[in-house]
Amino acid sequence: MALPAVWLMTDATRLPAPQQAIAALPREAGVIFRHYAVADRAALGAELRALCARRGLPFLVAGDVGLALALRADGVHLPEAHIMRAGAIKRRAPQLRVTVAAHSLPALIRARAAGADAALLSPVFPTESHPGAPTLGAHRFARLARAAGLPVYALGGVNTENAARLRGSGAFGIAAIAALNPDKQG
Repeated sequence: MALPAVWLMTDATRLPAPQQAIAALPREAGVIFRHYAVADRAALGAELRALCARRGLPFLVAGDVGLALALRADGVHLPEAHIMRAGAIKRRAPQLRVTVAAHSLPALIRARAAGADAALLSPVFPTESHPGAPTLGAHRFARLARAAGLPVYALGGVNTENAARLRGSGAFGIAAIAALNPDKQG
């Protein structure tokens, strides 16, 4: 599985039914399934995995290697606190891609050392998910992405209005919830 340019991050609150958003994704996109607390996560994951497979989109499961394996997902996405599990996961299941969340240069360095395939660095811009949280901004994001030594995606408040500010930043791509939700556009 090649890494896509864009990741849709599903969200049980802000994107409770992600099927329409997945159907509208460009071919260079992938999906990170984050619906953690839904009643039947495995059933929804299987439905979304099948939709992604039909469209040829990579599908990662956030935070649950067992579910990723059961669904025959393309990979797993780990929270920053579990970055160091990346290497063990890749040894146990070498077919899985492993992406990780990161919020600082030390986290990016740990991700690279652990063998993660990519990191999602956030928050770049102000975001609905974490209102009032400090942001990296485009310049700091660029410094961190260039120093990371692995592919880095920009996450957090990235949208059509500010994505151009990331050109030349070293970003491998972007990850988003609202910016890829057809109900939130235009």
